[in-house]
Amino acid sequence: MTSLEVSKVPGPVPNRESDLARPRERKGSDVQPVTRGVARPTKVPNADRSWHPIAKRLWDSLKTSGQADFYQDSDWALAFSLCEDLSYYKKAGKRSGQMLQTIYSAFERLLVAEGDRRRVRVELHEPEPEVQSAAVLAIADYRQDLGLA
Repeated sequence: MTSLEVSKVPGPVPNRESDLARPRERKGSDVQPVTRGVARPTKVPNADRSWHPIAKRLWDSLKTSGQADFYQDSDWALAFSLCEDLSYYKKAGKRSGQMLQTIYSAFERLLVAEGDRRRVRVELHEPEPEVQSAAVLAIADYRQDLGLA
């Protein structure tokens, strides 16, 4: 395995980190070091208008899903190709179960489903609520008391 490959956890889908009694690194398991690179700006292509509606819906959901924060141009190119293949499959008169399985397996690499993300230890969390500082709240209360707000 090269240093750029993601180590996939074998077996069942692991629990979310928040569900564990203690962090994984304290459990004595092997913690793989992370090789870092620079994320570059990406340009998400538009969906093909001729795609099957299910392929279009999947494409649109990829653009708004949390894992898209990690996608680079090569990931979007792969997703585009897979949506093209999925559209072809859905429109075909005679469908191959093997082709569908191959398409779905390829989508695993894009971490489309939560189980796929947890296998590689990527978890999406709700955004933290924005907390205003005490100074901002005090000023707002003061303005309200003065009748300025």
